[in-house]
Amino acid sequence: MTTAPSSTAAAARSNARPFLHGTEFAAAADAMREGQYGHGVLTELFEQDVARFLGVPDVVAVSSGTMALHIALLAAGIGPGDEVIVPSQTFAATIQAIVACGAHPRFIEINPDTLCIESQSVLEAITSDTRAVMPVLFGGRAVDLNAVHDVLGERDITVIEDAAHAFGSYTATARVGATRTALTCFSFGPIKNLTCLEGGALVPRTAHEADIARQLRLLGINQPQSERISTTSYTVGAFGLRGTMSSIHAAVGSAQLDQFPLIEAKRKNLWRAYAAGLRQLDGVALVDLDVDRTVPFNCVVRVPHRDDVHRILHQQGIGVGVHYPPNHLQPAFSPWYRSLPVTETVAGEMLSLPFHPYMSIMDVQHVVAALGRAVTKVRTDPAAEAS
Repeated sequence: MTTAPSSTAAAARSNARPFLHGTEFAAAADAMREGQYGHGVLTELFEQDVARFLGVPDVVAVSSGTMALHIALLAAGIGPGDEVIVPSQTFAATIQAIVACGAHPRFIEINPDTLCIESQSVLEAITSDTRAVMPVLFGGRAVDLNAVHDVLGERDITVIEDAAHAFGSYTATARVGATRTALTCFSFGPIKNLTCLEGGALVPRTAHEADIARQLRLLGINQPQSERISTTSYTVGAFGLRGTMSSIHAAVGSAQLDQFPLIEAKRKNLWRAYAAGLRQLDGVALVDLDVDRTVPFNCVVRVPHRDDVHRILHQQGIGVGVHYPPNHLQPAFSPWYRSLPVTETVAGEMLSLPFHPYMSIMDVQHVVAALGRAVTKVRTDPAAEAS
């Protein structure tokens, strides 16, 4: 049984919140009674469940979406001195995973209508040091780089998808992660389309890549757990990280996956309700998610005087947010600064509206009405901007 907010105001107070069906509690309790709290049989069953859902041969579950990105980069051979083409408009975790490998980001512009990168921008950014491209599937929308696929292949440049927002979404032909033209990384954090409470996964392109990823996630140990428990020794063959997913988190994920069609429908319906309401507002632009093929992670608009609108809505108890401050302007990444005027303009206008499956259509209408009033207020009342 799910537990929802008791009123429209309560539902709109949070920008996002986890959604549990109720079966997760029993699944987690059963996993705890099994007594194997680390990586175990339930983790491997979850990997099989996700692989079956996506229609791929294999999935490697890890401790977080950031860890999935880090391992994917290492599995692709990305290291010191290498360059990774990436949008600045993403969560800092995307960039930190690159830096953790000793590589460096080459920031590029986004399409302001989708907040995603496009093939031409990738092509223009390639240098002799480029070893990978990391498209971010913002809001859940798939990124199509087919136009530069041959060029990337000729230059031995790997595509590593940051699909943290995009579990369940589709490309033109299949679920994100199923095309096997990229290493695809998912996040199963608390507010994602599918949650393990915390966790992530990567979809390898080959069996060899899967083996490397599994070795990397377990401190470089070669043997899988099923073999290690029946022997007196094991081999640490290479560098590795502590990145396994626990059985308890995997059990929650499997319970979530059983109910995924419900979440998919809820998120699509909420986004379409927002789209219908926002069309009535002057000066508000909805970021396009291609909702027919996307399981929406969030609902983002561009508004004038964003900071003032944000302040007014927060004063009314409406949990709007900003996803995300651009990374090329962050102190930690200043060595790789590039002028990105489109990104900087869009970043000053972006506003994430409350969006989570506990919300109702009435909640959406409440938020849209409040947004309309706030936009009108800052446009017609200069004192509102200054206050």
